[in-house]
Amino acid sequence: MTDPTFWIAARVTGLVAFGLMTATMLFGLLVAGRGRPGWARPADVVDLHRTLSLGALVMTGLHGIALVLDRAVDIPVTALLVPGMVPYRPLWTSLGVVAAWVAVAVHVSFSLRKRMGPRVWRRLHFATYGAFALAAAHGLAAGTDSGRSWALGLYGGAVGSVAAATAWRAGVERRKAARPATRTAPTRRNAPPVSEAA
Repeated sequence: MTDPTFWIAARVTGLVAFGLMTATMLFGLLVAGRGRPGWARPADVVDLHRTLSLGALVMTGLHGIALVLDRAVDIPVTALLVPGMVPYRPLWTSLGVVAAWVAVAVHVSFSLRKRMGPRVWRRLHFATYGAFALAAAHGLAAGTDSGRSWALGLYGGAVGSVAAATAWRAGVERRKAARPATRTAPTRRNAPPVSEAA
């Protein structure tokens, strides 16, 4: 019987990585930009968002290393970098590799925001939705626990919460964008009575 230590480590780090990715998305949606509450300083918001993103990447890296060290499936180190090299459910494991690369690109963009400009940076940030969707599909289809009720609840809750936060954020943006139009609308003053104007 093979030692299950690395197999267990791979399961745990994979779930934690997905949890941190979910937290990164939720935090970005709920408190960044126009949805940010007044008491939250922008610099603190960005720092926490980056820390959560980095934590997700670290756990993803540990997830990959544990899979390579586990002897249940022969996975070469290059499979962590190149999609399609894992013999176990190659399509779904490839989605995990692609999700990791997208997440790395978005995280690196934090440091390049000034060079890229806010508009390009924001557009690149939308790629996190793709990374999140790929990671969810990877976990559900390739994870050994994905058939269990608690795992289905975890993935369903994560996807549902991100969808709900996205809808909330879109509503906040629409309301904020509509407010200036109502404020700048010209107000007509009533003409004074004839007796006062004389």
